Amino acid sequence: MKELLKHASTLIGSGEDHIRENIHNHSSNVAFYKDSVQKKDNAIVAMACDFKSKFILVLSSREDGIIADFSGEQIGDCGVIARKCPLNEHNAQLLRTLFPWTAPVSLRNRKTTIGCGDRLGLASVGHIAAVKHFDATPVLAQQSMRELDLTGRTYRQVVDDATFMVFQAGYKDGFGADGDHLKNIPDIDVALSAGMPMITLDLSEVMLAKAGDWQNSQVETAFQALSADVQRRIEQNYFDKTFKVGSLEISIDAATARRCAVMYLKALDFALEVYNHVKARRGDEFDLEISIDETTSPTLPSHHLFIVKELRLRGVEFTSLAPRFIGEFQKAVDYIGDPAEFARQFEVHAAIARTHGDYKVSIHSGSDKFMVYPTIGQMTGMRLHLKTAGTSWLEAVRVIAENDPELYRLMHKCALANFNDMLRLYHITADIGKIDNVDAMPDNDLPKLMEMNEARQLLHITYGPILRDKAIRPLFFAAMHKFEKQYSEKLKSHFEKHLSLLGVPGR
Repeated sequence: MKELLKHASTLIGSGEDHIRENIHNHSSNVAFYKDSVQKKDNAIVAMACDFKSKFILVLSSREDGIIADFSGEQIGDCGVIARKCPLNEHNAQLLRTLFPWTAPVSLRNRKTTIGCGDRLGLASVGHIAAVKHFDATPVLAQQSMRELDLTGRTYRQVVDDATFMVFQAGYKDGFGADGDHLKNIPDIDVALSAGMPMITLDLSEVMLAKAGDWQNSQVETAFQALSADVQRRIEQNYFDKTFKVGSLEISIDAATARRCAVMYLKALDFALEVYNHVKARRGDEFDLEISIDETTSPTLPSHHLFIVKELRLRGVEFTSLAPRFIGEFQKAVDYIGDPAEFARQFEVHAAIARTHGDYKVSIHSGSDKFMVYPTIGQMTGMRLHLKTAGTSWLEAVRVIAENDPELYRLMHKCALANFNDMLRLYHITADIGKIDNVDAMPDNDLPKLMEMNEARQLLHITYGPILRDKAIRPLFFAAMHKFEKQYSEKLKSHFEKHLSLLGVPGR
């Protein structure tokens, strides 16, 4: 460290670009992330690491000013004072204050957005490396309450981790943060308090999805239980009406209108309550996504149109909406279904979004759906939001399989032991009996499992038990620190494939 401080003393008065290009000192055990180097007032602030961990290193010729604001250990003096600062909540908040581009923002005016779920707090650098070459904006901090429970993280930690990674990458083009699949206001408040500008409102628990399978007589009985004013409005606005959506037409007969009213009106009233609540907290600086994808049946175009018209009637401003599409969007694998039928139905959903407010169509469980990406990109005109999460975790698993076969075997066995429990939370159809015994496999064959659908789904849904395992966890994070560069390179390549197949224009 003494040699590093001597070297820094020759740079402290230089310009930022000169410091960035010359700050690395080969005689030191500390390595700087060059893109992170920032000159602020009388100090150099940068992300750095040693063989154990990452930290913020603040260098200054004075003891007062910025260096005094960071929490951490003061470690030397050679005409330069240095402070080694842990990646904690205080220092994350200070970074957001000093460098506002490290804070998430509303992306309501960004045309193409990519949700990059990062369950480890390590993936954002790789996501940024890919996205910065495309005309798209990343949502780097994206987690559901289920993911928080399984990983033991908090929304504050998720946002802070994204802040540190954005600072490390020196990324100044803006990013989002999404409290994903939230179902109640207390959970929404937790996400908002952590600084998340995007809320994905999951209406599955307040809409009456089972009414989609009711007989018409049951629907009629439930419809008659609504107030006379509501019945009259639904009849006047929807019964036997045909609506133009671009060059297409959608007809809603009386039976469909009654069914939609019974299924969705209560949920849409709740959406208004949530919208008013979030607007009171954040003004216009938020993104509200409406999620109706957590159902067993695809969202019919007539239902999609009904929902959108009712949201507009209530004055709910939303940035994106996630229908449940035909076919299966299972975790970790490509689209399951007929691509031609998907295209036929998706065209109508895209037309509804384009002609009724020009909101983004949101694709949930959207990673690795390479078969239908060209259709999605073309039919939305790139006005879309794509949600990914587990695919970034699987790239971490791939890194472990390639570099630490014994650790991979431990993770794989943990996944097998917890697979049935995780099936209660995730819907997949993998036959894991097709996966060979990893103890009998040569080390060089282990990475090939990440090309096998059954193994991908096994490892995808068992991330929680793996990350909570007291024997595996320290080994895993130590390996990820060691192979950080390789992980970022794999994520860059993987997400470039996603963006290219979607047809996102390059920058």
